[in-house]
Amino acid sequence: MSIAPLLEISNLAVTFKTPRGNICALDGVDLRVEPGEFMGLVGESGSGKSVMLKAVLRLLHKDAQVSGAVVWRGENILAASEARMRALRGGTIGMIFQEPMTALNPVLTIGTQIDETLVAHDAMSARQRKTRAIDLLGLVGIAAPQERLANYPHEFSGGMRQRAMIAIALAAQPALLLADEPTTALDVTIQDQILKLLQRLARELGMAVVLVTHDLGVVAQTCDRVAVMYAGRIMETGTVQALFDDPRHAYSHALLRAMPHGGTAHTQLATIPGLPPRLDKPAAGCAFLPRCSFAEAGCAFRPPLVEVEPGHASACLAARRLPGWEAAP
Repeated sequence: MSIAPLLEISNLAVTFKTPRGNICALDGVDLRVEPGEFMGLVGESGSGKSVMLKAVLRLLHKDAQVSGAVVWRGENILAASEARMRALRGGTIGMIFQEPMTALNPVLTIGTQIDETLVAHDAMSARQRKTRAIDLLGLVGIAAPQERLANYPHEFSGGMRQRAMIAIALAAQPALLLADEPTTALDVTIQDQILKLLQRLARELGMAVVLVTHDLGVVAQTCDRVAVMYAGRIMETGTVQALFDDPRHAYSHALLRAMPHGGTAHTQLATIPGLPPRLDKPAAGCAFLPRCSFAEAGCAFRPPLVEVEPGHASACLAARRLPGWEAAP
C-alpha cells in the first residue's frame, strides 16, 4: 500500500496582471512531496520557484490569478478559508524566506518574532514560550541564546539572521519546511553550516523540506529528490542520483554540461545558447524548444510530464535518446 503524499500540486497556474499585459509565472505545475523527504527545486532565475512556494501558502499579491490544486494531507488548500490558511502558515507548513534582512522585522527583537509564531500556533504560557524560544535558538546553533533573544536583526550577522529565520520557521514544529534559497549571499562556510543544519533538523524532526536553489552542487550534496523548473513548468523530476547520472530532459542535460567538473581546467565551459522565453508570451510547445539541440517536430506541441522509468519523470520527447551528459559534444 503506497503512502499518500504530504503535498500534491496539480496543474498549478499563476498569472499576474500588469499594465503591460498578463505574466504567466507558473504554467501547469505538477509536483509531489513525500513525508520526510528532502526535495530540491532548481532552475534559472524567473523560472517560477519562489512563486510556487508562495502560491502553496497563498502569499501572492491579490492581482495574482491562481488555478489548479494544492492538496495538503488530502485537503485542497487553494479553496480553504483564510482562517484555515493562518493556521497552516507557520504552523504545519513553515517557510524560510529568501532574504532574512528584509523578511525579519527590523523594529522587533528576535525573541518577540519567535514568540509571535508560538502565540499563534501553540497554547503555551509566557514562560513556556520563552523557554521554547531559547531552545530554538540553541537548536539552530546560536551561542548564548538567552541573551540573544533581546537582540534586533541588525545586531546579527548574515548567517545568524538566517539561523534566526530557521528558528522562527521551526517554532510550531512543521511537517513541511519551504526553504527559499536559504543560503543566498552567504559565504561558502556559512552556507555549508546552514545546509547541514537543515539536513540534521529534517532527520531529527521527521520533517519534509523543499529547498529552492540555483546550485546543482548543493542539490547533489543535500537532497533526496529534485525537480527541474523552466519557464514556469516542471521539466524533470527524479532522485538526485538518477538525474545527475542520467538526465532525461534536454534542459537538465544542458544544465549539467554547463557545470564545472573534473577535467575542465583551462577549458571553456559549455553554455546554453539563447534566452528563456518571455513570460508574457508563454510557449505553446516545449518552452525549451528555441534553445534545444535535440528538438524534433513534435516539440511544437507541449510534451506532458511522463514517467520514463520508475520514480523518474520527464517532459521531453528526446528523453529516451539523450546521450550521457558527460560524453555529449
